[in-house]
Amino acid sequence: MTSATLSQPIRERWWRSRTTRRFITNKLAMFGLGMIVLLVLACILAPHLLPYGSLDIDLRARFAPPFTGYHFFGTDPLGRDVAARLFEAGRISLAVGFSAMLLSTIIGTLVGVIAGYRGGWIGSVLMRTVDGFLSFPSIFLVLALAAALQPSAMMITIVIAATSWMEVARIVDAEVRSLREREFVQAGRMLGLSGAHIMFREILPNALGPIIVAATLTVARAILMEAYISFLGYGIQPPLPSWGNMLNGAQQYLGSAPWLAIIPGAAITIAVASFNFIGDGLRDAFDVRSDGH
Repeated sequence: MTSATLSQPIRERWWRSRTTRRFITNKLAMFGLGMIVLLVLACILAPHLLPYGSLDIDLRARFAPPFTGYHFFGTDPLGRDVAARLFEAGRISLAVGFSAMLLSTIIGTLVGVIAGYRGGWIGSVLMRTVDGFLSFPSIFLVLALAAALQPSAMMITIVIAATSWMEVARIVDAEVRSLREREFVQAGRMLGLSGAHIMFREILPNALGPIIVAATLTVARAILMEAYISFLGYGIQPPLPSWGNMLNGAQQYLGSAPWLAIIPGAAITIAVASFNFIGDGLRDAFDVRSDGH
């Protein structure tokens, strides 16, 4: 075993520690990470701690403003507790966001790795397919699919993922093309390793940085897209709450009960901005040029 082989784990640990340190020292990224952790914990725990359920109706408490009794965020036109509905909706909106991110990242990574490594007519066909999908305005494609399919959390997740994987594919394709002629890939070919082994065991681990960044930003896009679809009435359907359909139900009460729109709107803003902060922090952390060497 050569000294270069022996030093590889040391260099890998050094790189990872430098990456971690750059991320931790990014104040906006850590703020975003903290906000996401708090938001996830609130959505998981709050529905069990609040005295009201998301579907509990009390017509005597209609349009109660925030901090009225135990209605910390007020009530809606049916007297339902806004806080209970907000955190229940957060479970759905965040679940859709994470699930859509996972599905679109898997599809985009698979397409990008194959296109980038194989090249030739295979890569051309795959990337022209990506370009074809990207040529359609994504919002119209999402709305067309959502309108044609039975609305549910799973279906909305699939629709969002089906219109989000192309950006990941382009990023992975470019990264794999830059790695496929590196020395460790050439060594794998000389050892007779299969193309699948080289793609997914050698190249893919070295391309994880851009994939992680793209996946983080995809969560923010998916949450925003779900809210947009639900706001237009094609997404999560009442009485099941989501941040988007809470905004939809609040638009006619902007003058008399503005908290009905402000509170879910603030939740969407916090979630999307926090994931974008994390994504930007990860991009800077994985960028070796930020060391100044």
